[in-house]
Formats: sequence, C-alpha cells, structure tokens
Amino acid sequence: MEVFRIAKEIYSSSLIASGNANRWNFKGQSVIYTSSSRSLSTLELIVHKGAVRPDDSFRVMVIHIPDDDQFIRLIPANILPDNWRSLGAYSQLQKIGSDWIKRQDTLILKVPSAVVPHEYNYLINFEHPKFRSKVKLVTTEDYFWDSRLF
Repeated sequence: MEVFRIAKEIYSSSLIASGNANRWNFKGQSVIYTSSSRSLSTLELIVHKGAVRPDDSFRVMVIHIPDDDQFIRLIPANILPDNWRSLGAYSQLQKIGSDWIKRQDTLILKVPSAVVPHEYNYLINFEHPKFRSKVKLVTTEDYFWDSRLF
C-alpha cells in the first residue's frame, strides 16, 4: 500500500522521524505521520503547521507500507473520547499512541483523520523491528501550492 507525506525538500530524501510530540505521540518517540492520499496529506500539513509558506520547496514522499493486518492496528473513531478532534484531547491520544509505540505489536497505527471525517492517517513506528525491512521510500514527487489555499 502507498501512503503519502508532504515534507520540505531538505527532509524528503529519506525516512526520518523528528521525535517531536504530536497528536499521537509524546516527545522523544519516533513516529512518521503519513496519510492515505496526497490531498489529505496537504490538508493535514496546513492544519498542523498553522501556516505554510508557499515559497518553501516541498516534495511529496510516496512511501510503501505493508497492506497486511498483522502489521496494522486500527483505532476506530467510536472508541475515542468525544472531543478527540480538539487540542484538549491531545494528552489522551498521546497516551494511546505512546502505549502502541511501547508495545511494538504492530508497525503501523491507522487512525482517523481529525481534519477529514472517514479518512485515515497511518503512523509508522520508526523504532519497530520491522521498520527497515517493511517500509520503503518509493519516490518523491514535485509539489506545488495552489495559491487559492492561502
């Protein structure tokens, strides 16, 4: 299966994880956030960065992950707190993600997008033992920002 990540060009040539805290992980936990489509990846980036400068050079990273239930754990929206889309739920979601990272029972966590209902993001555990053998950067593609987004 292919998933997508939009990154500044300087960070797009290899699979790396910053270890920064985010919706589904605490600081110091290495997770690569990807989306099921290029368009969802665009919206997620705009929402999470707060502002994107269209003059920065970005690339679309096309990443191969295994499409096999043994490697993917799904978090359905109906088990999440009612306010899971809000910033107020971050600590609860970080705990869910952190527990998943520590258990290392699956390489990938499939989570509902807080931006687009019924679409999913795929978190890749950079520290999972199967990461190097099962996750591959397939290619990077040119990316442009449509000025109507700003």
